[in-house]
Amino acid sequence: MYESNSLIRFFTKNRSVLLLSTYVATVLCLGLTTSIGFTEETPDKVELDAVVKDFTRNDADGASHSLYALSEEKSATVVMFLATQCPIATDYVERIVALAKAYDDKNVQFIGINSNKQETVSEILEYNKKHGFEFPVLKDPENKIADYFGARRTPEVYLLDAERVLRYAGAIDDSPKEPTKNYLKDALDLVLAGKDIPKASKKTRAIGCTIKRVRKTDVNRTP
Repeated sequence: MYESNSLIRFFTKNRSVLLLSTYVATVLCLGLTTSIGFTEETPDKVELDAVVKDFTRNDADGASHSLYALSEEKSATVVMFLATQCPIATDYVERIVALAKAYDDKNVQFIGINSNKQETVSEILEYNKKHGFEFPVLKDPENKIADYFGARRTPEVYLLDAERVLRYAGAIDDSPKEPTKNYLKDALDLVLAGKDIPKASKKTRAIGCTIKRVRKTDVNRTP
């Protein structure tokens, strides 16, 4: 009985200290979760003319890559949402490979992202080798990168300048077969020349297959 009364007096006397300790622990946990950032929860969707946040994903070989490491000291970076099972994306592979080679000498980094839930890492690896992709293609298993960029289709591209500001979003060009307007190339040339992209040309509608996402109840899927 004496021990029970002593415990009651102890907790009563130190109630404020215990509450403060609980509060501090909670704040620290929340701070840790926030500091983890992109890896734990998807931030708000990036907007044109805003700095793109860093993210880290594995490629098909299992190697880890971060956006900021890949784009360090690059004049521009192209983030491309790709697929292995989309015929329209496959129509673009020769153009994608040619663009990556043409702009490699101009210090431009190309990064592929695969966000399709049904496409496996082994499938991506085989596809990359078959089509000669020499740039990293990262797997986005929960579609968080696609959600962050607002990507809906494959192929769909996002152009970042040297400061990682999003300068262009949308299609590579205006046709999977015989393009007459080269949106990405034109935007790249302007960025590399230090010129502004006209407002009407900063965003186009991507042509391709829809990204097959993992179902999430809190994501707005309105096109």
